[in-house]
Amino acid sequence: MNELVGKHIVLGLSGGVACYKAADLCRRLIKEGATVQVVMTEAAEQFITPVTMQALSGRVVYGSQWDAREPNNMPHINLSREADAILVAPCSADFVARLVQGRADELLSLLCLARPAQQVPLLLAPAMNREMWAHPATQRNLAQVAQDGAVVLGVGNGDQACGETGDGRMLEPDEIVDELGAFFAPKLLSGHTVLVTAGPTFEAIDPVRGITNLSSGKMGFAIARAAREAGADVTLVAGPVHLPTPRGVRRVNVQSAQEMLVAVDAIAQSASIFIATAAVADWRPAAPSSEKIKKDGSGQTPTLEFVENTDILATVAQSPRAVANELYCVGFAAESHDLLAHATAKRARKGVPLLVGNIGPATFGKDDNALLLVDAQGHRELPHASKRVLAQQLIGEIAGRLQPPRP
Repeated sequence: MNELVGKHIVLGLSGGVACYKAADLCRRLIKEGATVQVVMTEAAEQFITPVTMQALSGRVVYGSQWDAREPNNMPHINLSREADAILVAPCSADFVARLVQGRADELLSLLCLARPAQQVPLLLAPAMNREMWAHPATQRNLAQVAQDGAVVLGVGNGDQACGETGDGRMLEPDEIVDELGAFFAPKLLSGHTVLVTAGPTFEAIDPVRGITNLSSGKMGFAIARAAREAGADVTLVAGPVHLPTPRGVRRVNVQSAQEMLVAVDAIAQSASIFIATAAVADWRPAAPSSEKIKKDGSGQTPTLEFVENTDILATVAQSPRAVANELYCVGFAAESHDLLAHATAKRARKGVPLLVGNIGPATFGKDDNALLLVDAQGHRELPHASKRVLAQQLIGEIAGRLQPPRP
């Protein structure tokens, strides 16, 4: 399921202190199964040596269009024809300007210009000072290279080598690897709008205590990422978890089941797929205390009364859009035993076309899982694997069951 396995990436380095990140980026690309050919500008060699990049890539680094190692003396042709993609990281403001102008007086810009644009995509990871990033000339140039067919990955925000803080940092290597993998992923959900819920809910007893569960949110976050990679517009409604938001995914944070219901109800109005992975509390305290409930030494325990939370999945599945097949609903069931029986009954009770079951205590907080898919035709298993792989498989299953989205 790794889209980078077997891909040959030309990794271009232009001048900038972010070249230090290119070393880790190269290593990560190779770890993901890609081969990497490094091409450096003369300016890039002021920040990191070709020897370092050669050691990490396992290939001779190219830096001159006059490199005599190529039998035909045309590295700009040979290197670009062999690539599945050209990734320039870091891509300086100067290099963006070179691309806009069609400059070809050094090897990296020359091979970008000479690449077969329909077969070899060009991806840019900009890196520069915040003022350079915000300058109108840079923004015009970025818009132009995008119009010319390049994919601009965007930048990060934070401390910069110059001592300033703001936009312009090159994305971190793991973010770039994720973006590259997403670029190559089949766009099975192109045109779809996906809503995913993830994590637990927290139902307050008093200002310092509450009822929750052991859900980590990892499965839901992996599904949101996989849906985005499949080309969908994704919104993630997350309970109280400490996980980074997948790139390109909108995130709405909530605490309680009632807050999640309100968020889901609003977003579901424009979604075409709803995947309810959140472990929503079935009950909440009827009257949470506004002050901490203290023990008084009498040995008497406080009496808590509970009310049932609204069933979010069932509510959405019974909405007019879902009934009209404009919204495809997928539910999750975290059980402790008799998984097939409970998941089958839950699918019928909730009224959803697909129910995904798993054994909660065996997966909460872990990075792997096994899933049971239950629908009207029966059931099938997705064998034990990482949640990342299972999320990709589940998105493929969902895509195969859908009608194309309405224009």
